[in-house]
Amino acid sequence: MIPLPSQIATYVEASNNQDPAGVARCFVADAIVDDDGTVKRGNAEIAAWAQHSAERYRATIDPQTLVDSDGLRVLRASVSGNFPGSPTMLEFRFALQPDGIGSLEVRA
Repeated sequence: MIPLPSQIATYVEASNNQDPAGVARCFVADAIVDDDGTVKRGNAEIAAWAQHSAERYRATIDPQTLVDSDGLRVLRASVSGNFPGSPTMLEFRFALQPDGIGSLEVRA
């Protein structure tokens, strides 16, 4: 596995373990997640998003590359799960803060 900042490594681990509460704990209280145009704000909405995703897709994230771009940490990863076209490459655009993830945008 490629080396990841602790905030991203914790997010990937919680996601792969299908742990919505663990995913939500990775984010700061006023964080924003934009997943394919659907925006979730704050820990409660992010936990609900993670729960729905875990139940529906059972996805796992396999990090491939990590680069800096426009002040963000951009993770490209192979994502496998219960969805058409699996596995597929997705881009996770993280804005990191010292105490967690400030925002995440997931792009195909």
